[in-house]
Amino acid sequence: MKYVDEYRDAGLVHQLAAAIARATTRPWTIMEICGGQTHAIVKFGLDDLLPKNITLVHGPGCPVCVTSADLIDQAVELALGHGVILCSFGDMLRVPGNGIDLLTAKARGADVRIVYSPLDAVTLARENPARQVVFFAVGFETTAPANAMSVLRAEREHVGNFSILTSHVLVPPAMRAILGSLDNRVQGFLAAGHVCTIMGTTEYGPIAREYGAPIIITGFEPVDILEGILLCVKQLESGRAGMENAYSRAVRTEGNIHARQIVETVFEVCDRDWRGIGVIPQSGLAVRPAFAAFDAARRFTLKKTCGSCTTECISGDIMRGIKKPHDCPAFGTRCNPEHPLGAPMVSSEGACAAYYRYRSRALEPAGA
Repeated sequence: MKYVDEYRDAGLVHQLAAAIARATTRPWTIMEICGGQTHAIVKFGLDDLLPKNITLVHGPGCPVCVTSADLIDQAVELALGHGVILCSFGDMLRVPGNGIDLLTAKARGADVRIVYSPLDAVTLARENPARQVVFFAVGFETTAPANAMSVLRAEREHVGNFSILTSHVLVPPAMRAILGSLDNRVQGFLAAGHVCTIMGTTEYGPIAREYGAPIIITGFEPVDILEGILLCVKQLESGRAGMENAYSRAVRTEGNIHARQIVETVFEVCDRDWRGIGVIPQSGLAVRPAFAAFDAARRFTLKKTCGSCTTECISGDIMRGIKKPHDCPAFGTRCNPEHPLGAPMVSSEGACAAYYRYRSRALEPAGA
């Protein structure tokens, strides 16, 4: 395990941890919404530096983790049943659907290719005019501008054999769903700074006030995260609940106006099924009818499978802050990175992957 003392600003980290301890008089449960923040917390042992009455839980901030099994099945169907060139980021290939994953489909002869940008898929479609090319567009608000740009470029360059299978999700509705659930434990949020870099901060204040839960816009370095926790604790201790921007070096109130305009041109808000959580109203982005020619869900006839089928994976409870990866009886045994039962063990941003990589040795018996 890599402890925080190896971090370049270790002294400042310890000062912030001490300030949090001084400010805390009661138990509080705080959720970081971003998978990148989860990995930083677990990697550097930040939660071990906090007082015992501060509990950090891990939210649904991993786009791979919340992509429904139904959409994985549709991507597999496109690759195997429709003979398309299916392009995806690498961490999607091993996420299990209700049937097989994309890597298994590739092993069975499907043309599945890893790309590093949706624009690479547009180029691939231009170079292969006789083939249909589909990009599996997964992500939060951060990746939506690039995926929207791929559609606009394909339209501008008349690349008619390109389309996207969309699985975009939005952070603020997920926060509302978590705070409004009957079994909610979360009392404050660390919001993902990169999402707010695109979308701005205006949506978070009303949520904080409505549910009485502070929301701190936070970066990804250990210092950023601990500063966010400190600000959150100070609000909780004083009985306040508002939005604070602790990532002002990157986040402006209005966000990135140009990127938002691109997203709003191509996408419209829709209901979205979140894996392990269920359908959250108005929590996703779908391709607008004006760009239907580039929407794989409209271009191809795809089957609807059981997107809410249950397995022994407890990812839903983990992403809602009810449980942690170690609470799963399959963690590290029947479920591991080589044989994942659920998406959080696959993705580079998944909570289970973080715990397996940095915390699994803590579970080994002495002498193992």
